[in-house]
Amino acid sequence: MALNYVWIFFFLIGLAIALVKLIVFQDYEIFKKLVEGIFDASKSSVMEIGLPLAGAMMFFMGLMNIGEKAGAVNFLARLLNPFMKRLFPEVPEKHPAMGQMVMNFSANMLGLDNAATPFGLKAMNSLQELNPAKDTASNAQIMFLVLHTSGLTLIPLSIIAYRAGAGSVNPTSVFVPLMVATTVATMASIIITIAYQRIRMDKVLLLWLGGIIASVLLFAWFIDGLPSKAAAGSSTLFAKETFTNVLGNLILFLIVASFLIGGWVKKINVFEAFIDGAKQGWDVVIKVIPYLVGLLVGIRVFRDSGALDAIINAITWCFTASGMRGDFVPALPVAIMRPFSGGGARGLMLDIFKTHGPDSFIGQLASTFQGSADTTFYIVALYFGSVGIKRVRYAIWAGMLADLIGVIAAVFIGYIFFK
Repeated sequence: MALNYVWIFFFLIGLAIALVKLIVFQDYEIFKKLVEGIFDASKSSVMEIGLPLAGAMMFFMGLMNIGEKAGAVNFLARLLNPFMKRLFPEVPEKHPAMGQMVMNFSANMLGLDNAATPFGLKAMNSLQELNPAKDTASNAQIMFLVLHTSGLTLIPLSIIAYRAGAGSVNPTSVFVPLMVATTVATMASIIITIAYQRIRMDKVLLLWLGGIIASVLLFAWFIDGLPSKAAAGSSTLFAKETFTNVLGNLILFLIVASFLIGGWVKKINVFEAFIDGAKQGWDVVIKVIPYLVGLLVGIRVFRDSGALDAIINAITWCFTASGMRGDFVPALPVAIMRPFSGGGARGLMLDIFKTHGPDSFIGQLASTFQGSADTTFYIVALYFGSVGIKRVRYAIWAGMLADLIGVIAAVFIGYIFFK
C-alpha cells in the first residue's frame, strides 16, 4: 500500500460525505468548515507538532550520538540480541539499530513520548541504511513500526495526570487494566507480523515472549499492591500516584546521566558529539514535517466531514440493533479516534470525563482505550516520512488489526476490572 492511496482515500471520503450533507441535509457551512480545517491542520502540524518535536529531537539525537560513541547502545544491542535477532532477522547482529530500537521501546514503556520519538526516528534511519529498496518499507521497518503502534506502556503518566485533573478519587485505577490491554495489543502485533513475515517461532523466541508477559504481569501485580495517596499519605514515595510519576522520570534522567558519564569515562568530547547528533536531529525534523502536514490534513478532512462520526454511529447502531450488551459503546469513540489523532482521542476522553465522570465505567474504559494503542497513521507519516518511504506495504493494516485486538481486549478487561 502506498501513502498516496491512504491520503487520497481520506480526501475522497471526506468529499463524498460533505456533498451528501450539502445536497441532502442542506448544510451550507460544511465546505467552509473543511477549508478552515485544512488551514488549521496545516498550521498545527508545524507549530504544535513539528517545532515542539524539534527541541526534544535535537537533544535526544545528540544524546544518542554520545551513547553510540561510548558503546552504551551497542551494549543494549548485545544484551537483548537473542530476542531481537529473531524478531529482526534481516538486521545484522550488533547493528546500532538494535540498541536504538531498544531505547525507543524502553522510553515508550515508561510513557516518555518525547524521548521515545527521537530514539525511534534514529532507529528507523539506521534500518533504512539496510533497506535495499529505499522507497519501500522493509520487513524489519514494518516489524518495528507495528510494534511501536501497539503502544506498550508500563507507566501511563499522561493518562493518570488527566484523570487526576478531572477530579478522579483514584486516578491510578486504570493502571493494571491498561498494562494488560496494551500487552495484549503488543503480543498481537508481534504474532501478526511474525505470521506475515514467516519468522520461525523457536524456543528462544517463545521463552522471551513468555518472559515479557510474565514481567509485565508481575509489575502490574506489584503496582496493584501499592496503596493510593489517600491511604498512604500524600508525602509517601510508595503511594501509587507518586511512585509511578517518580519512576519513569527517574529512569530517563539516569539514562541521560549514564550516557554523559560513559562518554566522559571513554574520553569522548561529549559536547562535540552532542552537537553533531543534534544537527542530525534538526535535519530529520525538516524532512518529516511535509509528511506530517499532508497526512494530518487528510485526517482532519476525514474527521471534519463527519466520516468518523458516521463510522461511530454505525457501530453503535449495530450493537443496539443486535441486542448485545452495549454499555461500553459511549467510550468507543476514543478507541476509533486513537489511530487517527492522539489529540482528538484525548479530547473525546476528557469530554467523557465531564459527561460521565473519570471514575465511571465509561470514564475508566475510555482511559484504557486511550492508553492501549497509539496513533497509527501519525506514526506511519512520521517514521516512514523521515526516511522517504512511500510504499508502506502491509504496515497500516497490520497495525490497525493489532489496535482492533487491543480494543476488544480492553472491553473484556474493562468488564472484569470496572464492573
